[in-house]
Amino acid sequence: MSKKISIAIDAMGGDNSPDKTLKGIKLFIDKIKYNSDIVLNIFGKEEIIKEKINKYKINSNIINVINSDTVVSDEESPMTAVKNSKNTSMWNCIKHQLDGKSDISLSAGNTGVLLVISRMILKMMNEVNKPALAGLWPNQNGMNVVLDLGANIECSDQNLVDFAELGSALYKSLFPNEKPKVSLLNVGSEEMKGTEILKIASKRLKNLSSEENFIYNGYIEGNNIMSGQSNVIVTDGFTGNIALKTAEGTAKFITKNLRKSLTENFISKISLIFSYFSLKKFKDKLDPRKYNGAIFLGLNGPVVKSHGGIDAIGFYHSIDLCYKIVKGDLMSEIKKNLKHSKSVQE
Repeated sequence: MSKKISIAIDAMGGDNSPDKTLKGIKLFIDKIKYNSDIVLNIFGKEEIIKEKINKYKINSNIINVINSDTVVSDEESPMTAVKNSKNTSMWNCIKHQLDGKSDISLSAGNTGVLLVISRMILKMMNEVNKPALAGLWPNQNGMNVVLDLGANIECSDQNLVDFAELGSALYKSLFPNEKPKVSLLNVGSEEMKGTEILKIASKRLKNLSSEENFIYNGYIEGNNIMSGQSNVIVTDGFTGNIALKTAEGTAKFITKNLRKSLTENFISKISLIFSYFSLKKFKDKLDPRKYNGAIFLGLNGPVVKSHGGIDAIGFYHSIDLCYKIVKGDLMSEIKKNLKHSKSVQE
């Protein structure tokens, strides 16, 4: 019998928790067909969690509830919170993973605190000196992995090369039948464009490009991120976070104004009836809840950060992401990529 996939979940992090986290867990349990190969370890105030499990009629056959009396506040700074974070639901969640009792951790709590705690407990991989925050981003052909999304404001060429290796490993674990195609986000696609750091990183990625880890496609501009020509987009955390927030805002603007235009008069309402299914498909494509879950890469174990303000549907998608990451053996893929990178450099 194969080892069960074990996910550690901080049930208390983010807005409207633990209600939204437990409703997300219920959606996940109700939808999955693989109950027999998974365990959900839920961290938080045991009495409250068990009460909510009964209230929402959640099948608890694959659930372990582990009591944690305190919670990391969303208002605290990372350094202040870390001093008081021991035995919180977030701390115990990550510690459970360190102890080998869970394969991956998930929290919708304070991002900065989660990153600091994860790095303190799990430690960085020896081959990587900075963690990256990676996210999923739709493109014309399927999905992108984009990193870094805010963990590092400044990056060296080595950091960008590491991010390419980490991001392509994540892509392979999630989409094993597809080939990672890496591009560096830049102000132009020509080789002479960009900073010296980007130019050096680009030359190094060309040397690393192979069927074994990823195909390097060169530079990509912001307006082509969703074209599908590349599916692993690498940048520093400053640029990546701005690009992410711009894309999120644009998606909200489009869906809001499209809805307004289609309901402003009788004629547009009639046309809405005939185009309902096409518009629903369009809205689903841009639904940010489907892409909820940023992944900390470069640590000695994967940690997923759910958006703090997401609802139960979004949290369900982040649990499903955790399952796919472990099922795809992310850590093995990362180690293979880093080993290949080291052998080429030598």
